[in-house]
Amino acid sequence: MKRRKLSRAAVGFAGLIALVVVLMLANSLRPSPRIELPSQEEEGVQSEESSSGDGLTVVEIRPDTVQAAVATLERPETYQRELVVQQFWDNGSGTMENTVTVSGGWTRVDQTLARDRVRHSVTDGRMTYIWYNSQRTVYAAQAGEISADMEQAIPTYEDVLDLPVEEISAANYQTLSNMNCIYVETAADAYGYVLKYWVSVDSGLLVAAEKLLDGETVYRMWETSADLDPTIESEFTLPDGTDLLAN
Repeated sequence: MKRRKLSRAAVGFAGLIALVVVLMLANSLRPSPRIELPSQEEEGVQSEESSSGDGLTVVEIRPDTVQAAVATLERPETYQRELVVQQFWDNGSGTMENTVTVSGGWTRVDQTLARDRVRHSVTDGRMTYIWYNSQRTVYAAQAGEISADMEQAIPTYEDVLDLPVEEISAANYQTLSNMNCIYVETAADAYGYVLKYWVSVDSGLLVAAEKLLDGETVYRMWETSADLDPTIESEFTLPDGTDLLAN
């Protein structure tokens, strides 16, 4: 039997994992305790259509309907939030703590690495600017295939829109850290990888994700705090004083 081609979501996640591994191994990240994300059985699941108090219809979320539901979600134009990203490998793990600020088409990511080293990146999807700690030297380059999500070391949940329905093994509503979420789980691909997404129905943001290989977690991210109405000050000003929002 021929091996099935990897889906776009799996390919994108593979690139993301490679980027995370490079960052983590290059900076000898510290181990971090595991957290347990909820299973679909133990969280609130929407099993049928119902009407909310304000007359709106809550659509049942199933593998064959979840793509239409996800397609209605929109990320906010401006927000700031804190993320934790973990990568697991044989006999070890690594952790990154990210502060993410978004304003219009610009995304800034401040990644706290080992020994309190901080990697700053700002991108609009075309140009990316990178510097470390309080250095004034900035590396500027075409973003290429490195998206704003990849700079955050998180998967792009919208990739599920391009999956064949048969590659979605589970989908429902779940409550995660008091947030109402759409949960999507992919079927294992030809290499044994399974992707799990939790997307907030209120913010339209990915608030947690996992990647498993043969049932073992190899990647995990989750949101620890979020401000959907932040005050943007100097986040998009480069060390040399260039205000990217003014250009």
